[in-house]
Amino acid sequence: MIDERMKTFINSFDRGNPPYLNELEAYAKATDVPIIRTEMQSFLRFLLQMQKPKQILEVGTAIGFSALLMSEYAGDDCHITTIEKYEKRIPIAKANFEKYGKADRITLLEGDATEILKELWGTYDLIFMDAAKGQYINFLPDIMKLLPVGGILLSDNVLQDGDVIESRFAVTRRNRTIHARMRDYLYELTHHPELETVILPVGDGITVSVRKEPNRI
Repeated sequence: MIDERMKTFINSFDRGNPPYLNELEAYAKATDVPIIRTEMQSFLRFLLQMQKPKQILEVGTAIGFSALLMSEYAGDDCHITTIEKYEKRIPIAKANFEKYGKADRITLLEGDATEILKELWGTYDLIFMDAAKGQYINFLPDIMKLLPVGGILLSDNVLQDGDVIESRFAVTRRNRTIHARMRDYLYELTHHPELETVILPVGDGITVSVRKEPNRI
């Protein structure tokens, strides 16, 4: 993991976001709502400019900050579908999409991603995984059905503030299931025959996976 001094130095070069996103970020911090970190925001902006996706799927909306950020930088012809199950945050996210004029470009699906992902069809150029970390491995089979060749799967918070490198006995008992599942997820991403994956120490750790052409024998 990057130490705090280096992280602060790197973040000092961040160009920032429009005022409305800064306002929403301040609200999230004041109300203890987890949103993507500054480093992840920078990486997303870069990735969106490079890939220029037309269809984005986000798993984990919270209050809508990352969906709004992606909508801001992905271009006017990009549509975002985002999934959230926490009932108290859904109306806040919807209100934010309306308030900031993005409701026509962001569709919020309410409910458990485990069930919703099974019902989705078509493909998404970019899939952003930012939900319960212990569920990433369970979501993956359905995610793969939605990811085309050349599509990117971006997963956030994969290093668990460094806990992922520890022995399972070094983490608290209540976190051991998440710890084991995240290790399984990282192994699956890096050994999947149709994915090329890199693990990066950005924020709390991210993986960037691109779907390859299947091997033909």
